[in-house]
Amino acid sequence: MTMIKEFQKITIIKLRKSSEKNLNSDLQWFSNSLGLFNERDKEKSCFRVFIALIKASRARREGLTSDEIALRSNISRATVIHHLNRLIESGLVIPHNTKYLLRSDNLEDLVDEIKKDMLRALEDIKSMAEDIDEELGLKKGSVRKVISD
Repeated sequence: MTMIKEFQKITIIKLRKSSEKNLNSDLQWFSNSLGLFNERDKEKSCFRVFIALIKASRARREGLTSDEIALRSNISRATVIHHLNRLIESGLVIPHNTKYLLRSDNLEDLVDEIKKDMLRALEDIKSMAEDIDEELGLKKGSVRKVISD
């Protein structure tokens, strides 16, 4: 059996929204919710790359090169490329010729695209679960309720 690997890593983190209401904190919450930050990224460079692409999208540019993002974000090109690869892998950014741009023109549409990706992935997982259940002779029944303290 040959498995074709189509890899997309979608990360969603459920976070409480900040009571502080300003554009910067909203963008940070949005980015955190999409898993763009991790403990190793002390400089928030992935966030800065993402913001550069949002600004380019807002200005209706046809994307930015990695050099342009590095210059605008004050980050090394190697770091930019590392984060661009993560953003591409997560489905947030697409490469176009030698440039990079957000997958959608606005963040709301971007979230809708991610939602579609997740639903397709869950359908694939469910289909495989059905096949495995059938092979193992597991019956479809009621869902067990977990009682927590």
